[in-house]
Amino acid sequence: MCWIGTSTRTWRQTPGATHLIKVAVQAALGRRERIDVFGSDYDTPDGTCVRDFIHVSDLARAHRAALNYLRAGGASATLNCGYGRGYSVREVLDAVTRGAGHPFPVKFSDRRPGDIVVSVAAAKRSANGWTGRRSSRTSTPSCATRSPGNAS
Repeated sequence: MCWIGTSTRTWRQTPGATHLIKVAVQAALGRRERIDVFGSDYDTPDGTCVRDFIHVSDLARAHRAALNYLRAGGASATLNCGYGRGYSVREVLDAVTRGAGHPFPVKFSDRRPGDIVVSVAAAKRSANGWTGRRSSRTSTPSCATRSPGNAS
């Protein structure tokens, strides 16, 4: 859900958090000195890792669909929750920049051991035919910069 307002709160504070969108929004709002990007030389179109980021509203709908499925007698299963399309770290940072309306400090560092280069959901396996509605790469980060629910 997006709200338009003047709040500069950025969700729960977790020292040392590495959640990309959260940390990027905090940097854009001046709540962090910068965002650190770990690796810019991966075998991806722009050299940064790729992930299948999902909007929180779609995530909530997916959980509701799974609960309805189980309540209707469906068997337990492992299901995926994603759009089946990944976005790179740089694409997410660009979206946050557009949402914030200004650039913010980004520091590119060496790769972190164990980081997966590309992680994208196989979206064909979901509960009750769930599909995401907010799959635009700009919806999640730009909404996050305008949400009054952001906790400082």
